[in-house]
Amino acid sequence: MEQSMPNTSTQEPMGLAGSGTAQPEAQVHGGHPHILVVDDDPSIRELLAAYLGQNDLRVTAVADGDAMRALLGKQVIDLVVLDLKLGAESGLELARRLRDTSAIPIVILSGQREEADRVMALELGADDYLTKPFSPRELLARVRAILRRRRLDVRQQRLGGLRGYRFGGWEINLGTRQLVSPKGHQSVLTNGEFSLLVALLGAGGRILNRAQLLERSRVHDDEVYDRAVDILIMRLRRKLGEDSAHPRCIVTMRGVGYRFGVPVESIY
Repeated sequence: MEQSMPNTSTQEPMGLAGSGTAQPEAQVHGGHPHILVVDDDPSIRELLAAYLGQNDLRVTAVADGDAMRALLGKQVIDLVVLDLKLGAESGLELARRLRDTSAIPIVILSGQREEADRVMALELGADDYLTKPFSPRELLARVRAILRRRRLDVRQQRLGGLRGYRFGGWEINLGTRQLVSPKGHQSVLTNGEFSLLVALLGAGGRILNRAQLLERSRVHDDEVYDRAVDILIMRLRRKLGEDSAHPRCIVTMRGVGYRFGVPVESIY
């Protein structure tokens, strides 16, 4: 394999390998795709965290299925690189369960070269299969190819199960309702703030007037009166660190309504 590089991404402490405990999360880096590596070999985790992390990808590396499930419950993951054999666990079973509950792309790593293993992994829903030993450069190329196809599917609206949005380095997880800053800090949103932000993010840059925003963010009676939209917008701008005089994300269209002013990436 190629030489590993200095590691700028997050992986679990080596002494916790196989513990089943969720490990520290990766920092958010400018909205780059977030790759989850699941492998019980610490040298593989270290190599992939370093190599992929230096190629415009965020990487979190964990040792087992428990840590994988814990992270998937908290983070928006774009692709999973999954070892076929994880000690007592079956990577195929983890892949099957993951595919039953989500459409997250999966790349299987395996020391098994038999055709039957590759066929079974692909039939269970894996998007690609790479045998060990492998070139990190080839893995990177395959990951990028899958992510490109994924973006095309999103543009052509061929996917269901929206999991989150990214915009301007920020990320919002629709399952946990967590808003994460470009530096990895989490913000707590009220129901009204969350619904209003999601309405703007899902509008595709279109202008939404107050009536439309009220309709799309209606959650509690005390938050649905007309001026509440302006109050919620003010609070959201504050949490997004916006310059109130020149906001970048939530833009006021005077006399009309509001629109989202930076590119938005939908995560499925």
